[in-house]
Amino acid sequence: MTSLFQINPVDTEYYRSTIHDFLPQRLIDVHTHVYTAALKKPRKAGTGPKRTVTWPSRVASENPVEDLMESYRLMFPGKHVTPLMFASAGSRSDDFEAANSYVSDCGRVHRFPALLFARPDWTAEQFEQKAVAGGFVGAKVYLSLADERIAKNDIAIFDFLPHHQLQVLNRHGWIVMLHIPRDGRLKDPVNLAQMIEIEQRYPDVKLIIAHVGRAYCDSDVGDAFEKLAVTRTMLFDITANTNAAVFGQLIDGVGPKRILFGSDLPITRMRMRRIDAGDHYVNLVPRGLYGDVSGDKNMGEVDGEEAAKLSFFMYEEIAAFRRAAESRKLSAADVQDVFYGNAARMLAAAGFAGLET
Repeated sequence: MTSLFQINPVDTEYYRSTIHDFLPQRLIDVHTHVYTAALKKPRKAGTGPKRTVTWPSRVASENPVEDLMESYRLMFPGKHVTPLMFASAGSRSDDFEAANSYVSDCGRVHRFPALLFARPDWTAEQFEQKAVAGGFVGAKVYLSLADERIAKNDIAIFDFLPHHQLQVLNRHGWIVMLHIPRDGRLKDPVNLAQMIEIEQRYPDVKLIIAHVGRAYCDSDVGDAFEKLAVTRTMLFDITANTNAAVFGQLIDGVGPKRILFGSDLPITRMRMRRIDAGDHYVNLVPRGLYGDVSGDKNMGEVDGEEAAKLSFFMYEEIAAFRRAAESRKLSAADVQDVFYGNAARMLAAAGFAGLET
């Protein structure tokens, strides 16, 4: 049997020296996309406005649940990982019914928790019926599903996470995974005001701000955590982020009880190292491994010995959080919470049974 992807000596050593002993025995990955190639149709050129980066699609054309489980087996030998799964959808033309049905079926078969990938134009009744029927414990929402007439940098959170759906989420005490919009990312004042509004108006929603609010660079944070000091329950996942300085500010701002581990698989299978270019990040990858990336400002290539040293995006994320955790003197119990305990308690509160809390 051909392995899903290759494990090189550099990966084995990175895991042994930096990852394995830092992590608890059990992990919960709160941010994984599960889909087949048939469900993830490539977007036709020129259809709709470009609102998101495109480089993640270079890593894998599909991530069925079997590939997800194999990724955990290859990347985390000796550990047990439970995913919180959802589909992958980039536009309103995607087949949401089929994509969500697949995730629901995978959740039932493998006893994994899952989120409904929600369209903002669903009524409250439609949203609730689909979530209940599919056995979902909340929803994943995405900025690219906002009305196409709204300019990319004018999108507000409530354009793709409407109040009538938040009311349903609040009534059930469900989770919402929120990828915030706008070029200002975490420091954007409109984003911050609406994040705070969600927590205050809908106190029973388990609100997860994905990717530390897309604060991948030092310049993305601004005074966000000073403004967020009024919050008490809002959660942040560290998904697909490798910035230890940002993680340090996150720990200082909200503490280890409100931080969650997420992977964004399959994209964290990428071999890469990320650098902060000031106003944007650049993923450095082995030359040619992911095709022609010359036109993508978020991608760069390296050769020879430097390329040979590159390991997985997944390990880069965890290593960056380890540096932040050590700089802030987090305890082993704190790390256990970030990688398992916080998510286990959140899932139990949202109605998912079967995990030790």
